[in-house]
Amino acid sequence: MDDAGFGALLGELLEESHHLPMEGIPALVARAAKELGLDEATVYLADVQQERLVPLGTVPDSSQGGLPVDATLAGWAYRTVSLRVAEDGQGGLAAWLPMMDGIERIGVLGLHARSLDGTLLGRCRALASLTTLLLLSRSMYSDTYLQATRARPMHLPAEMVWAFLPPRTVGTRQVTSSAVMEPAYDIGGDAFDHSLSDKALDATVIDAMGHDLASGLAAAVGLAGCRVARRAGGDLKDIVETIDHALAQWLPHRYLTAVFAHLDLASGQLRWANCGHPPPLLIRGQHVISGALEHHAELPLGLGPGYPDVPRRIHHAQLEPGDRVLLHTDGVTEARSGTGEVFGERRFTDFVIRAIAAGEPTPEALRRLLHAVLDHRRGQLDDDATILLFEWHPPSAEPTDASGIQTATHLPGKGVRAAPANG
Repeated sequence: MDDAGFGALLGELLEESHHLPMEGIPALVARAAKELGLDEATVYLADVQQERLVPLGTVPDSSQGGLPVDATLAGWAYRTVSLRVAEDGQGGLAAWLPMMDGIERIGVLGLHARSLDGTLLGRCRALASLTTLLLLSRSMYSDTYLQATRARPMHLPAEMVWAFLPPRTVGTRQVTSSAVMEPAYDIGGDAFDHSLSDKALDATVIDAMGHDLASGLAAAVGLAGCRVARRAGGDLKDIVETIDHALAQWLPHRYLTAVFAHLDLASGQLRWANCGHPPPLLIRGQHVISGALEHHAELPLGLGPGYPDVPRRIHHAQLEPGDRVLLHTDGVTEARSGTGEVFGERRFTDFVIRAIAAGEPTPEALRRLLHAVLDHRRGQLDDDATILLFEWHPPSAEPTDASGIQTATHLPGKGVRAAPANG
């Protein structure tokens, strides 16, 4: 098949897919693979906990279904976001290609063939990309995609929070942001958000009080408040005020802690507000810069009119190219083992730094980190655990002076209810 014939094949595949439900996509892709001279094609999706790769059309099972991410060639392709080719044991070759939504991993495309050359591998990559687009275009209105990625039913609060969340990973040539959350099927009050434009990254981590449906509602209000203020052209002050007012009005006696961050992609200027949350951590090179992003504590949002209006503070820091900022909820560092040992900030940051030094992609480093937290708790977390890590990596930039790390702008107290910060 020449290039013109391959282009026509992709066009036919796309045209025919318009009339197919999600369930029809795997067969369509398998047929296209045969026309390319391949023996077989199978679509595998990563389950919600990124532990197994499950063939689309089946329901994952924690003990049987799919391919383990940590112990198979398919999982290797998923973990490293790269092509893997090996002998299939039957005189042919097996190829595993990551399926990517931008830089977000959604699964792998498994292919079998008698032989593979550079031209055919290039066409396989194009088929994997088109397959990803076909799946995602239907995922917004089909339960099949979500059912394929779940090993068990999701609890109601978790269902609500996941419905509001963005992709786990977003990025451009200037910045990458990735997040993970557990317990995936029983998440209650945690949530994250990240949004990219050509000028800025906005990143948020939220921890709502409690672990029930009302907690999920508070987290959802927090996410919606971020977006309604941001999309109306508001800044961090507007985000804080919007959420604070909404919680006090609609969910009295419910509050949340949060960090809201805004990174200017051209200059590396970081601005953030911390509302009663664990402070962000700055990783520069292979070290955590102690106290770099830590400031006086402020109270959570949603405490209501019983607290006087006082200024909230917007903090500033100048990042250097390659800097990473780590946001998390206390369910990560305070996770306790059976003997009462906390996971701790030191172990948390050391894990990230070692993974970065080993060259692991950020999404993979966070996946393994959260599994380490789960292993520490023997698979059962007492509290939600959420981690978000973003890195500023401009294509060409001179290192900048970091002397502005401890500066802060004091905002007027309009509409923000909090007690004065301590110490």
